[in-house]
Amino acid sequence: MLTVDAHHHLWQVPQAYAWLDDDRMRMIRRQFTVAQLQAQLRAAGVGRSVLVEGGRCDEAESDDLLRWAAEAPQIAGVVLWADLADPALAGRLARHLRRPGGDRVVGVRSQVQGEPDPDHLDRPVVRAGLRAVEAAGLAFDLVVRVDQLPSAARAAAALPQLRFVLNHLGKPEIRAGAAGLARWRGPFAALAEQPNVAAKVSGLVTEADWASWRADDLRPFAREALERFGPDRLMFGSDWPVCLLAASYGRVRAALLQALAPLSEAARTAILGGTAARVYGLRV
Repeated sequence: MLTVDAHHHLWQVPQAYAWLDDDRMRMIRRQFTVAQLQAQLRAAGVGRSVLVEGGRCDEAESDDLLRWAAEAPQIAGVVLWADLADPALAGRLARHLRRPGGDRVVGVRSQVQGEPDPDHLDRPVVRAGLRAVEAAGLAFDLVVRVDQLPSAARAAAALPQLRFVLNHLGKPEIRAGAAGLARWRGPFAALAEQPNVAAKVSGLVTEADWASWRADDLRPFAREALERFGPDRLMFGSDWPVCLLAASYGRVRAALLQALAPLSEAARTAILGGTAARVYGLRV
């Protein structure tokens, strides 16, 4: 069975990432290299991965991501940063796809979670950007807060041919327990009704209590995701190295399987690799 980690990051100049200045991030405010990634993948028995932009939000990071992907045959796909409000976005995407390594670009992501407006994805200029992503044949990774899930659902309904991939299950407040589950469940279910949306079971440990979380804390959220999306629209992502704030790579993967158990062999195969390979069109 081919295992795909559908969501991880790399960075070698941490000071270029403003969000790492937060004192809570000090343990991951350091280099994370291709060689370190390869060691993690080997130890976990993961054969392929998707490298995702890390919130630097500039073209220099895109250059880095494509260069690192060229160094690592395990990196089967790259999700670059894109400014959806950029009127020149279509041309910029076309250039990325033509450049060396452009054949590994499978999607783009915008830091929607950093926008104060919960309806940011409803803005006409943003919708125009999403249409440019669709025209380029790429997927769009949704990194959104819970209050932005309704606008994500409206965007997915308005653009039924665009493949959307929800990151981190929409960032539910797992540390808030039942209250966090209640606030998230309705808008999450509404987004799952859109058939052009897939979701990554990723980033959950850092939405839980970093010091005391258990797989049982993740289970209600993971099981809801499985019920709403089904295994054919659900994929595993480690969110390494961000996950190190709360857990090792191996513990994240083990906790996911524990939280989702029991799984049929077909469901396990889909979540651990098949869904990511199909949705992103990975060359595996």
